[in-house]
Amino acid sequence: MKIAVMSCIHGNYEALDAVLLDIDQQKAEKIFCVGDLVGYGPYPNQVVEKIRALDIPTCVGCWDEDIVEGLNACECSYPSLLAEKRGIQAHEWTNQEITPENRDFLAKLPHSFKEDNLAFVHGSPHSNHEYLLPELDAFVALERVISTGADVLFCGHTHVPYVRTLDAGRLQVRVNGGEKNQEISFNSPLKQIVNVGSVGEPRHGRPNCTYVIYDMDTQKIQLREVAYNYHKTCAAIIEKGLPAIFAWRLANGLEFAERADDPTHVCTR
Repeated sequence: MKIAVMSCIHGNYEALDAVLLDIDQQKAEKIFCVGDLVGYGPYPNQVVEKIRALDIPTCVGCWDEDIVEGLNACECSYPSLLAEKRGIQAHEWTNQEITPENRDFLAKLPHSFKEDNLAFVHGSPHSNHEYLLPELDAFVALERVISTGADVLFCGHTHVPYVRTLDAGRLQVRVNGGEKNQEISFNSPLKQIVNVGSVGEPRHGRPNCTYVIYDMDTQKIQLREVAYNYHKTCAAIIEKGLPAIFAWRLANGLEFAERADDPTHVCTR
């Protein structure tokens, strides 16, 4: 069975519509989403309503969580005061736009879920705000997958797609226990982290949407890239009074320094 996994739609309905069409053409039998339905983009309600209407299993993203609970990221989530100011502006705008029904839907989304030997999270199993970057220490990366009890961990949050295979091997862990130190050894089978990128705000250097097709029978992973009319979304960002830099970012597929200096930091608020 082929499944589709997507993330980080960020209120970009035009992008979501294009990806759903591509998913249909790829004949995927089921769709999963790993969060961030809202934030930055001009159509938060339309995106949430489409996900609800299609009954797509979805875990909560950091933006979805923040709209429900209030801003939850610490100051290190923004590299500058200006970036933080833009983020707060986008949060306040989205908070005013979202309907009570859609807010309630976001509030009920799980942090993670599983399907057979597959696990789905937004940032990491530990936190929606943690970035699982491709260069993450191999032991840490392996621990994140093992903690889910799955073989393949699907995530988003970074907006840049990648597939990382963690080869099978023998691991040793030393546990300090006062006067006695204990060494624990175990064999780990092959594990994978699949970052599905972003539907609505890609940051891989192009404005095209990204998502993943995964064949559960053959374990084949296909990173899909879909072109769409991003100009329409850019115009809507400006028209609705959101920061103009969001339109520039979308059109160029660039991040514009919106990531924390220490992407491994887990916010504690």
